[in-house]
Amino acid sequence: MSAASPILVTGASGQVGGEIANLLRLRKQSVLAPTSAEMNLASPDAIRSYVQKHQPSWIINAAAYTAVDKAESEVELAEALNAVAPGVLGEEAAALHIPVIHFSTDYVFAGDGTKPWVESDATGPLNTYGRTKLEGEDALAQSGAAYMIFRTSWVYGATGKNFVRTILRVARERESMNIVADQFGAPTWARDLARLALHIVDQAGSNAESAVRNLSGRYHACNGGETTWFGFAEEILRQAAHHEPDVKFATLYPVPTEAYPTPAKRPANSRMDCSLLATKLGFQMPDWRESLAQVISEYDQLRTTGSL
Repeated sequence: MSAASPILVTGASGQVGGEIANLLRLRKQSVLAPTSAEMNLASPDAIRSYVQKHQPSWIINAAAYTAVDKAESEVELAEALNAVAPGVLGEEAAALHIPVIHFSTDYVFAGDGTKPWVESDATGPLNTYGRTKLEGEDALAQSGAAYMIFRTSWVYGATGKNFVRTILRVARERESMNIVADQFGAPTWARDLARLALHIVDQAGSNAESAVRNLSGRYHACNGGETTWFGFAEEILRQAAHHEPDVKFATLYPVPTEAYPTPAKRPANSRMDCSLLATKLGFQMPDWRESLAQVISEYDQLRTTGSL
């Protein structure tokens, strides 16, 4: 693929989309990263118009309505962004004979049991966010496009709004914090997902649509290992203490999900088996602790330079 052939990255103002756009630009790749004003993902007509005008060589859809609790009251907007837009992008990609990479979520599952979910397991979303994301997966799969869907979980980075940055901020302000300890999953660094996307682009080569069509499907893509939100928070502060040994962070206390009632029900088991990613696509996600260490270092650099 020529660096002059533009790749359309939706959601480039978000964590995953931003990392993808940045990595592509570092490689001198032409990137289309439209704002919502330039391409309103809630409008199928706007999507079609933008794609037809700019003729990208790939579509990487990292955009989504991710406000899980607000989705219970903003159902129409969540459906437009999560359920309808992926299908429209897929239809336009099929017409241009280009492939689509799309990001989804562990929330498509019911979250019961203790075994890691595999791609063939029955879905059963517990909330509007999960339901609309599943509908988006299905719409893309039925669009006629060559596609890869990557379900991920607990996404974070050194920038943006996420659990890591919240813990690092609030733990400086309080003496104690209560953290949910009965939901299990794998924290996943947005940059690892961006590296996965670029791996797919590189492996597909010049005949991208054909290469992706041969491997089209849904894949699980999370960092290795598992923990709880409480365990995640503990590790965040443990690693942060190496960079700021003089700071007294809050003491953490484990609590059950019931201690924090929310409008949207959360899955208790977000473990996902990512072995298919390695065996079929040749990509191994790093352990979550390794990736977290890099993020904490980046965060510390941003903090010390006043760039946060």
